[in-house]
This record gives sequence, structure tokens and C-alpha cells, in this order.
Amino acid sequence: MPCPIVVRGLRKQFPNVLAVAGVDLSVSSGEVFGLLGPNGAGKTTTLEMIEGLTPPDAGDITICGLRWETSAQEIRSRIGVQLQATSLYNKITPREALDLFGSYYPKRRGTEELLDLVKLTDKADAYHVTLSGGQAQRLALALALVNDPEVVFLDEPTAGLDPQGRRSLWDVVRKMKADGRTTVLTTHYMDEAEALCDRLAILDHGSILRSGTPAELIASLGIPSVIELAFDGVAPAPSAFASRLGVGIEARGDLWEIPTSDPKTLLPRLLGAIEAEHLDYQQVHVRRPTLEDVFLQLTGRSLRD
Repeated sequence: MPCPIVVRGLRKQFPNVLAVAGVDLSVSSGEVFGLLGPNGAGKTTTLEMIEGLTPPDAGDITICGLRWETSAQEIRSRIGVQLQATSLYNKITPREALDLFGSYYPKRRGTEELLDLVKLTDKADAYHVTLSGGQAQRLALALALVNDPEVVFLDEPTAGLDPQGRRSLWDVVRKMKADGRTTVLTTHYMDEAEALCDRLAILDHGSILRSGTPAELIASLGIPSVIELAFDGVAPAPSAFASRLGVGIEARGDLWEIPTSDPKTLLPRLLGAIEAEHLDYQQVHVRRPTLEDVFLQLTGRSLRD
């Protein structure tokens, strides 16, 4: 059945920081919705309040039309949660963990089905302590799905995983969407958000800065191209150079990034000016804008600061 999420005016104050400062968001049934932002942006606190793990100081939360204040037990039976870290007894096996967690619910998915879904059949009887990081994360996701939830919350599900482990978890999230489940995930990774999310919200300092589909957010920049100029070592300060060219240049590590609506015209001017200044660059690349460019425009800092 349809199971949307609606959040209005969510707020949480800790002793030394306002973690969430009046968040409004809505998630449609069957949608993959992402919360994107740097460490300390308020993603996990927001998610924990929606999940019923942390009480909000203010605000209203409904899940499948239900409120935590009056229907906590029913909500818990209809949601699945994967936290940033899942602690299990070292010598429990994936099969035993799924059987144990499944015994807590009147409705549950089969252990063998879940092992197959997260590609752990060959590790079903291995001790948890012997699992790789990616395998442990896939088991945590299977545990979040053991009660056949309508809504699934994933808090940085691929943090610390290698590229193969990340893509394996992406496949499971796509399968959840195909099954009609509503999914809310937090992530640091712009490529992950762009690949998985139907819509997302960018958070910083406890507030939503902008929300929409990945394509809408990228289009909001109004910049069709970004020129990247790579240097051998730390990129030189671009301020005087940018002033002479009449363009905006962002120095990031060993790169200059130059947003432009007309790369064909700017590129020859740029390279000519660089040659005249005898700047020793390594390579030039023209790319389309990304979600990280959106974030930088909104906050002035990297997703991973």
C-alpha cells in the first residue's frame, strides 16, 4: 500500500549545536530519496528523528499516515533501518543473525531469500568476524529488510566500501525500488546520489539548502560546462589571472575549475593566457556540472570537508 513520509518543522538542539534547524521534506511512495551533505550537516540526526530513534524538539513526522506519538509499534513493524554501524556478536553467522532478527516480527522474509538478495549465500555459515567490510554492510542491509518493510532507511550504507562493494549495494537499492519500497538514504557521495535517487535534498548546518531531482539541481546552476585545468602540485592562486580573463576560477587542490556557458570561446583564451604567464599545467578537461558543483555554489565547501 502507499507509504509516503511527510516531515514539517523538524528541529533538534544539542548542548553546543543546533543540529537540525526546521527541516521540511516529503518522500513519495516507492521513491528513493537522498539526503546529501558534509559531516555535521544534520543528515544522521534528521534520519534518526524520522526513524523514531531520537525525539525531536519540535516538528511533525508522519510515516504511512502514522505518527510516532500514537502508533510507534505499527510504524516499527513497517520500516527497516540500517544504521551507520551495526554491531553483532563476533561468532554469529549471517544465517543465524537473519533467523534471530526475523523471529522478532510476525511478518518476515525468508532467510535464504535475503541471503541470495545480498549475495551472501556462500558466506551464510561464516562467523560475522570473518566477513569483509562490504559483506558486513550487505548483511546489515539484509537485516533491515528482514520484516519485509514498506519503508527502508539507510544511513551512509556504502561509507568505507571499495568500488565493487558500493556497486553491489547500489544493485540492492535498485531492487528495493523495483519492489515498490520507499527508501531514504544519506550519503557523502555525489555519484551515489545521482545514480540512485529520484529526488534529494542538500543539507548544511541543519537546514535544507535546495531539493529536487538530480537533473533539476544541476540545471539550476545555469552552467552547461566546467573547464578543469590540472597542475603538477597545488594549483596556483587564480585571483589575478581570473580578473584579467574576466571569469570565475575556483582553486581546489591541484585543479582550477572554471564554470562557463561557452567553453569553445573561453578555452582558446584561457590556454593563450596560461602560455603567456608560463604556467606549468598538466592537462585540460571539459565536463558537465555535477551535484558537487551545486553544493559548492550553495555552501562554498566540498561535500567531504
